[in-house]
Amino acid sequence: MTKIAVTAASGQLGSEIAKATAEIVGKENVVGLARTPSKAESLGIEIRPGDYALRSDLENSLQGVDSVLLVSGMDAPDKRIGQHRNVIEAAKTAGLKKIVYTSIQGAEKDTAFSPVVQSNRQTEQDVRDSGLDWVIGRNGIYIEPDVDYIETYKERGEIANCAGDGLCGYTTRGELAYAYARMLTQSQHNGQTYNLHGEAITQQQLADYLNTAFGTDLKYRKMSVAEYREDRAAELGEFIGNIIAGIYEGIRNGALNNESHFEKATGRPHQSWDQYFRRLVQPK
Repeated sequence: MTKIAVTAASGQLGSEIAKATAEIVGKENVVGLARTPSKAESLGIEIRPGDYALRSDLENSLQGVDSVLLVSGMDAPDKRIGQHRNVIEAAKTAGLKKIVYTSIQGAEKDTAFSPVVQSNRQTEQDVRDSGLDWVIGRNGIYIEPDVDYIETYKERGEIANCAGDGLCGYTTRGELAYAYARMLTQSQHNGQTYNLHGEAITQQQLADYLNTAFGTDLKYRKMSVAEYREDRAAELGEFIGNIIAGIYEGIRNGALNNESHFEKATGRPHQSWDQYFRRLVQPK
């Protein structure tokens, strides 16, 4: 049986992918890699050291593994390229056959988020050049943070950002995990690059879905990019504030309104937003 490693297994996306993959191949055939292994123990799978900066640890942790899921790192763009290369080179040295990479969608130039997108594009090229079988997913924007932010939205009575009327291809970690588990375990996806998201919606539509689910009366207010950058920097600090503003500027400019390949990657449509928001408020 193929043994599959999932990096960043202690993180929100990595842990979901590890669980979804274990449902297909069994827990005994999934290895989680984590920078702090103790944080991933609750997954109930074998956990090995997986710090992207420690090449020798990665080589040891990938022994006996056939395929690896590389979750895009969170470091500064210039640092993450080298860190991702450590995983790719360790996979080659350890004799792996396949690598799957979780990349992103977004504006490749002219926003504060563009350096992050560019670093992901470089890793995509490194993966394609690795000599291994490969699959690349370009994730849409997670919708969960907006749901988690509902109390703040209630206090403010609005969603306000610089996305304007731009359509955004949102997704959920659960849907992404479903897709990556299949991309890891099915050979027909090898050599493919997939945009992974559901139906693209506007910020006004997002507000409407939240209103229906939570009984709120949120309005959407358009801000300029400069206004939104200043607002986010005041709350989150300049670095993160700029990044967030850059993401929403990309939405405004159409960079998150792309053709979705989710059904090609999974064999089924992406969950609809009607379904998602209805299930949010159903009694467990």
